[in-house]
Amino acid sequence: MTSDTDGRTAVTFSAAGARAGFRRCLPVAAGVGAYGLVFGVVARQSGLSVAEAALMSATVFAGAAQLIAVELWADPIPVAAVLTTTVVVNARYVLMGAALRPWFARLRPSHSYGSVFFLIDETWAVTMGELSEGRGQGAFLVGSGVAVWLFWVAATVAGASVGAAVGEPSRYGLDFVLPAIFIAIAVGLWEGKSTLLPWVVAFAVAIVAAGALPGRWYILAGGVAGSLVEVIRVGR
Repeated sequence: MTSDTDGRTAVTFSAAGARAGFRRCLPVAAGVGAYGLVFGVVARQSGLSVAEAALMSATVFAGAAQLIAVELWADPIPVAAVLTTTVVVNARYVLMGAALRPWFARLRPSHSYGSVFFLIDETWAVTMGELSEGRGQGAFLVGSGVAVWLFWVAATVAGASVGAAVGEPSRYGLDFVLPAIFIAIAVGLWEGKSTLLPWVVAFAVAIVAAGALPGRWYILAGGVAGSLVEVIRVGR
């Protein structure tokens, strides 16, 4: 392990780091692929062609936002509603990006900013785990993101291709795929009882906000509340 002159772990951006991220994230990517099937089915049932669904997954690469967009799809498209809802849902990425800054600030701007296309919940979680353990592989996010992206696009195509025949995804338990992935990742991020309070606060605030606020504001509310509690806890 190497360190900068200030004693912090050095952060590199290399092909080896990207390969490590790709291999590490393959099991998670397979699970995300199952979620991609759901998106493909819903997109097809909402009127998108297979090519349109695949293009959306390849360029947007944001599962929850894509599902919300296609669920709101209509003729004419409610642009204001789609944009507002997806901005709210994706606001959590501001917090995720801030969490990566201590490491990514030491990379070249082209590397750090070029990596954020692959910043989603799953790749953020595994990358934070990698960096927190002191391995300093800045390209880990890109490698893990490429693995998930490939599964996501391929699964979208598969889901959209059979969308009419599948019917309601919940009949096959596919609607539980994403929560299952998050639970598995959360177990890996668990650091002991000292971090229990932020988790509990985030969960409680999200539950209350889900019943009190319209749309997906509960995601942002829970994330902000948990983050603030953690900042206060660490600052003591």
